[in-house]
Amino acid sequence: MIRKLTAISLVVVSTLSFSAGSYAQPQPAAQGSAISWPNNQALPSFKQGKQLEVADIYDAPGDVKLLFSTLQGIVNRKETRIYLLENKEEGKFKWLNDLNVDYKVRDDYYDILKQYKNEVKGIIIYDPNVPDSVNVATTLAGLRDGVAVSPELAVKLQAAPYSFKVIEDLQGKFKDRVDAYTWQYENLWKETTHRMLVGLSPEVSSRPPANQPDTYKVVAQEKTEERDAKNRQVYDMDLSQFVAKPDVYVKFGDAFTQDGWGAAVHEITVKADGETIAHFLPGTADEKPYLYDPQGSQVSSGSGGHRFADGGNYFTYKFTPPADTKELTMSAEMWNEYKVSATNDQPFSSQTKEPYGYLRDYAVANKAMVFWLDSNDPAEKELFEKILSDVKPGTPYLGWFSNDFQGEFSGVEVASNHGVYVLAADWFSNLTVFSGTKPNFVKPKAPAPVKLDNKIYVTYTFSEGDNLQYNEHKLRILWDDPKRGQVPINWTSSPLLYDAAPAMLNYFYGTATANDQIIAGPSGAGYFYPAAWPEKSLTEFLKNTKDYMKKTGMEIPYVLNRLNGENLPLSKANNAAYRDEYDAKGIFIGWDNFTKVDIVDGLPTSNILGVGSVNDAKKALADAKAKWDGKSPLFVSLGILAWGMTPTDLANITAGLDSSYQVVLADQYFSLIREANGLPKK
Repeated sequence: MIRKLTAISLVVVSTLSFSAGSYAQPQPAAQGSAISWPNNQALPSFKQGKQLEVADIYDAPGDVKLLFSTLQGIVNRKETRIYLLENKEEGKFKWLNDLNVDYKVRDDYYDILKQYKNEVKGIIIYDPNVPDSVNVATTLAGLRDGVAVSPELAVKLQAAPYSFKVIEDLQGKFKDRVDAYTWQYENLWKETTHRMLVGLSPEVSSRPPANQPDTYKVVAQEKTEERDAKNRQVYDMDLSQFVAKPDVYVKFGDAFTQDGWGAAVHEITVKADGETIAHFLPGTADEKPYLYDPQGSQVSSGSGGHRFADGGNYFTYKFTPPADTKELTMSAEMWNEYKVSATNDQPFSSQTKEPYGYLRDYAVANKAMVFWLDSNDPAEKELFEKILSDVKPGTPYLGWFSNDFQGEFSGVEVASNHGVYVLAADWFSNLTVFSGTKPNFVKPKAPAPVKLDNKIYVTYTFSEGDNLQYNEHKLRILWDDPKRGQVPINWTSSPLLYDAAPAMLNYFYGTATANDQIIAGPSGAGYFYPAAWPEKSLTEFLKNTKDYMKKTGMEIPYVLNRLNGENLPLSKANNAAYRDEYDAKGIFIGWDNFTKVDIVDGLPTSNILGVGSVNDAKKALADAKAKWDGKSPLFVSLGILAWGMTPTDLANITAGLDSSYQVVLADQYFSLIREANGLPKK
C-alpha cells in the first residue's frame, strides 16, 4: 500500500480559455494562482503546501463556515494551506491523516483568519432576506479576493484586528432568486471561468441541538417492507394521550429507512371529541396551517396526490385541539412503509436554515459562478439554459439540483441536452486540498478468469459512482467494513478522481482486495444521459474521456440513460459510441426492477436490478433461480443501494446461496457473457 504523497511542483499557467466560437470567453486564472489546468485535463490541479492549518468548524454557525470556506478558496490558490473539519461521517481526521502532510489544528479558528488576512482584500456581505445572495457573494469572493459574510460577521471583521473594507454589500440589492442570478449572469458571468459550473443550495437545514431529547412516541408503523401501495387504506390513530398539553406534533417517517419507500399520505382528518378540527389533502392550501416541518418530504400528483418521505426524511404536522379535549383522533389515508409518531414537545424544525461551506472553496479558487436554479421552474430553467448554452460541450457542472429525485432527473437531462456532465459534489469538503495531491497507485491486475459452467452468475454493483462526495464520505465507510473482500463486489466511482482527489484513488487502490473491482459510475467520466446528449458531440466526449477510464483502471462503465425520468435502452448510435470509444468488455445500464443481458452490435449490455435491502436481494436471487431452466448459464446483475446495504450484508447473503450460484466481478461477468455468446475475448 503506497499512500505517502509528495509535494507537487506546479507552474503558474493561464489555460482557462478555449477556441473562439459561440461560447462566452472565460477569464484567466487569478493573479498569484498556482492552479494548473491544461486544455486536455477535465479538472484543475492545485499546488500542495508543506503544512495545513486546520480549522475545526464542525459545530460553528453557518455564516462562520461560509467565511472560512471562501477564505480557504483564496488562500489555497497559491498552495494548499487551509483544511476545514466540516464533517465527521467517516471520521473527522481519516482523510487528513491519509494525506501524510504536516498539519496543526488551531484552538481558535479565527487565528487562521488573522494569519492570512493580508491575502484577503475585503468582505462581501450577503442578504439574509434573499438566501440566494449567498451564492452571488461566493462568486464575488472568487472574483474580488474577498470573503463572504453575514451582516453580523461584517461588523466583527470591519473592526480590529481585521479592519476589512466592504467590497460589496448585497443587502437590499435583489428581490428574489431569479433577480439575484439574473444580475449575476449579466454582471459577473463574463469574469468567471467557463470551464466549470457550480450549483449549490444557498442554505441548508441547521443541525438540531445535540442535547435535544427525542420524546416522540410511535402510534402506527408498518411492520413489513411494502412498496406497491397494496397496504393503502385509512388508518385510525388515537392521540388522546397527548391532549394534556396544548399542541400535538405528528411526524410521518420511513419504517425501513434503507430502501427508500417511506410514508405516503393522501388525506388526513383530525377530530377532537368527534368534531373535525383539521381536514386536508397534502399539497393544497388547506394543508399549510398544519404543516409544521416539511423537512425532506415531497408532494406528488400521483395516486390522487400525496406527500411522501423516504429514508431519513420525514414531515411533521402541528395540531392544537380545543382546551379540555378528552378524545383526539387522526385518520390518515396512507400506504407503503409508514412510521407515525407524536409528541407534545415542540421539535426542532428543519426550516431553520443557515449557509454552508462545502465546495465553495473550489468555486472561489477557480473563479467559478455559483447558482441554484430549478430546472422544473420555467423562469429558472430559462436562465439555467442560458448559462449552459454559453459553455462548450464537455464542461462539468459540480454540485447538485433542488427537489431531490425530480431535480436530479430533470437537471441532469437539461445539462445533458447542452453537452454538460454532472459531478455531484455539493457535500465535498476540502476539494482544493485533495486536488493538490498526486496519483500514486498501481492499477489492479485483471481478475482471474472463471470457467464457464451451467450456473447462475451473479455480480453485485454498489450505486452512487456518479457522486464525488460519496467517495469522500459513504464509500469510505463502506470500504472500511470488516467483511469487505469476502465476496466479489463492483464499486462504482468517478474516474475524475484522478484530477479531483488523487489521494482517494491512492487509498482505495492501495487497500483493495482481489474481490474489489472499481468501475466507472454513471455514465463514464461524468454523470449524463446519452439519450439527451447532442449526438454529434457524444462520440467526441467519450473519446476525450477514455484516457481517464484507462488511467484509473475503471474501464467498464455503468450507464444511466433517461428521458423524462424514464430509463431507456441505448440508441444504436449511442451504443456504437460506447462500443467503439470505450472498447469495454460490456456495460451495465439502468436501475430497473429486472435484470437481463442483451448483445447489441457486439456489445454486451446488462440491465441492473436495483435492490435496497437484504430481503430485496434475497428475493431477486430466489426469483432468478425459480425462472431458470438450468440448461444454460444465467447472468444476474444486482445494483446495491449504497445508502441501505453494506459488504457485510452481501457476505451474509452470499453465504446462504447454494452451489448453483457463483458471485463474480464485473470483468469476469462480461468475459463469461462474451464466451457464452461466442464473442471475441477482450
